[in-house]
Amino acid sequence: MLIRRLILWTASASVVFFVVTTTGAFAQDFTFTIHHFLSPKAPAQKVLIEPWAKKIEAESGGRIKFEIFPSMSMGGKPPELYKQVRDGVADIVWTVPGYTPGVFPRVEVFELPGVHNGDAKATNLAIQDMMEDIATDLKNIKPLLIHVHAGNALHTVSKEIQSFEDVKGLKLRSPSRTGAWMVESWGAEPVGMPVPALPQALSKKAIDGALIPFEVAIPLKVIELTNFSVEMDGGERFGTATFMFAMNQNSFDSLPDDLKKIIEDNSGAAIASEIGDAWNNIEPLGMKLAIDKGKSVTQLSSAESTKFSAANDKVVERWIDEVSGKGIDGEGLVKKAKKAIAEHSK
Repeated sequence: MLIRRLILWTASASVVFFVVTTTGAFAQDFTFTIHHFLSPKAPAQKVLIEPWAKKIEAESGGRIKFEIFPSMSMGGKPPELYKQVRDGVADIVWTVPGYTPGVFPRVEVFELPGVHNGDAKATNLAIQDMMEDIATDLKNIKPLLIHVHAGNALHTVSKEIQSFEDVKGLKLRSPSRTGAWMVESWGAEPVGMPVPALPQALSKKAIDGALIPFEVAIPLKVIELTNFSVEMDGGERFGTATFMFAMNQNSFDSLPDDLKKIIEDNSGAAIASEIGDAWNNIEPLGMKLAIDKGKSVTQLSSAESTKFSAANDKVVERWIDEVSGKGIDGEGLVKKAKKAIAEHSK
């Protein structure tokens, strides 16, 4: 009888141990850091990062948790964010690929003037269509979403831009190397800097203006520091910027399959349309706020817009020549991107 009881106790204990240990393994918690360069009030955090994090925390039953660090509060400068996520300093980052020139040559196609047409949703969906075409650029990270904003307006401090000639000689903040080429093609002087440095540069009159969308001009106080904003005819913008929401590959690989699926189900094509709509909706609100504050917001005439477009076309040609020298089919990427964007704009 004693032996039988010992056998039953041992068996029961084994079952309890198995249940406790396996349940513990599956219930393991994961806490990931999210690092970005804008303020916690910026659309990047309010529209994308916070809702995304909360949704995944809920769907994982609390097994995944996130700590968000805005305004480079984990240290470093905005151009270092890509290296931080690649090397595991941060688990997830939201950044601008253009801050690390030459690292993402294929991704650049979507920020070229004349490729993006002002519809963030259409371009986001085109990016998803072309993920295989740009995969080489993203091989060292786990991309969660590559997306764009509605497009750059030109904001100036003291000179209203009414013609192509008006920009000549101005010092203008550009968002990326292709943006710098665009400014050069106008006869202006490009000044490269991450967007958080923009308010100080404007207040100190180190630059005459900047290329950014209205949605970020509001939280950065650029509206208060400039007096004039201009778009091209019909609301066409001066190119855009691409953004990268990405995860460290080892951090992603550390997850069990069920949690990986939750991340996958809330990334890429699953959120590209929604985020595009959000950015499209935010931009006119930012423009209205600028107008309500008494800022001059105008559009160039058709004739003057044509002059800017002609100069911008040369930027696209320059980009094609430059990336073709690296063995990349730049012309093919431009044609494919334009076609995909046009299809998603219908």
